[in-house]
Amino acid sequence: MPGVLDDPARAAAVAAAVERVEPGMTLGLGSGRAVFGLVAAVATRWPSGRGGTGLRVVTASRLTEALAKAAGFDLVELDGEVVVDHSFDGADEVDQDLGLVKGGGGALLREKLVMAAAGRVTIMAEEGKRVPRLGHTRMLPVEVVRFAWQSTRDRLARLLPEIAPRIGPDGRPLVTDEGHYLLDGRVPPEVDLHALAAEVKATLGVVEHGLFLDQADEVLLGRADGTVEVLARGSGGAP
Repeated sequence: MPGVLDDPARAAAVAAAVERVEPGMTLGLGSGRAVFGLVAAVATRWPSGRGGTGLRVVTASRLTEALAKAAGFDLVELDGEVVVDHSFDGADEVDQDLGLVKGGGGALLREKLVMAAAGRVTIMAEEGKRVPRLGHTRMLPVEVVRFAWQSTRDRLARLLPEIAPRIGPDGRPLVTDEGHYLLDGRVPPEVDLHALAAEVKATLGVVEHGLFLDQADEVLLGRADGTVEVLARGSGGAP
């Protein structure tokens, strides 16, 4: 996809991620510009038609699937038997504990499922996405069933102020790949994020939310000068 690696900070994070890819792996691929850049970078390193890499991929969105297929990767599904060696994804926000806000691209449900199936999860992000607290710059996406979604919104309003449906280019509520609606709400300051995640998930009508608090094993924070800071779980960056 043209332009996905024009940002030098994103390009640096993607380049670091490519070094973690080995022939023969089964990869999980989320969605978003960093992932699209990774697809392009891996395809450039191991072009299709030169013997191949043996790479298999599980994708978390239809767009990622289309790009991976065009790049010549073997597509597989999470059927309960496929083992994902390493999952790669982007993030909208990253905190010091490797917690994430995701879902800006609308693929949060599938992204969580892919991460749950992976032996290791690496996040690629620009340094500017590091925040002192999740919700500092972005609203929290919540995927909800379409039936009676207004009632679900009203139930969520006590947890997430300013919650409202995400509107698509056609002026109607945006529909995810799984056929659900997305609501975006404000994360209250000082709230316990793990408690909030549990309460949002337990709300009737909610399918999934965009708090990814314990999924990432490492975060690659790219800088504009081409360097990368690595935040790793268990090495002081997170418990």
